[in-house]
Amino acid sequence: MAETSSNKATELLRKVRKIEIRTKALSHQIFAGEYHSAFKGRGMAFSEVREYQYGDDVRSMDWNVTARLGSPYVKVFEEERELTVVLLVDVSRSGLFGTRVTTKRDMIAEIAAVLSFSAIINNDKVGALLFSDKVEKFIPPKKGRGHLLHIIREIIEYTPTSDGTDIGVALEFLSNAIKKKCTAFLLSDMVDVEGESVSPRYEDALKIAVNRHDLSVIRVVDPRERSIPDIGVVHVKDSEGKGSAWINTSSRKVRGEYSKWYSRLEENTVKLLNRHKVDSVTIGTDQDYVKGLLALFGSR
Repeated sequence: MAETSSNKATELLRKVRKIEIRTKALSHQIFAGEYHSAFKGRGMAFSEVREYQYGDDVRSMDWNVTARLGSPYVKVFEEERELTVVLLVDVSRSGLFGTRVTTKRDMIAEIAAVLSFSAIINNDKVGALLFSDKVEKFIPPKKGRGHLLHIIREIIEYTPTSDGTDIGVALEFLSNAIKKKCTAFLLSDMVDVEGESVSPRYEDALKIAVNRHDLSVIRVVDPRERSIPDIGVVHVKDSEGKGSAWINTSSRKVRGEYSKWYSRLEENTVKLLNRHKVDSVTIGTDQDYVKGLLALFGSR
């Protein structure tokens, strides 16, 4: 048993180190400048007061100092560069699905690492919220490589205590736990509906979250989720514990109905995010996420 635990720990460290080497290099070479440009500070922070000069905006007058010194003074502000970055990471069972190069969960881990290293380069704090159909774990924002590697290890290793997905719960926690405006990235396949519905359940929580924070969505999907291959009669099981069934994949009607359902779900998700002005990108497990992240940064 001890040897097995040791092997698991060694394998975990190897995976973390591999992700660190790859994503740290990407962050330095590609993303640091793009991230810095795309995600601004929380606003303008007070810096100092100085004497009024012709052309200064009278709305920036410091009337207390002006009255005390007998001559006009204005407040000087500068952009507050430091951000608080929070990663909302979907660790539900559906993330274990992957039919091409990698699983959704592993790709999410790499993308989270890239964002984290980019934030660290910018001297930002980084925190993480792991969720299924409940908040599984919250790691408060901090700085430093050790803290960042702790986040990556948790994303890779964490085993959820619940199977389902509830994006609304994660967004509500973000709105309540982080009081100051932060930059938040939601990393998920964004499949959160009731039964056969194609209407996302999290709109109310999303509406509140985007009013308080700068939220971006990174949707990670597997190409096989969009359509079912013709492989005869197969037994399929919902990875999130919602039942199982035998289906005839040779039936054109079955394949067509599924593709139609998934297309409508994707369409409704995109419409919802656009309606609330949430920047988003969809990245397939068979795609290079570098292009996707650059597109997300460039759209801001």
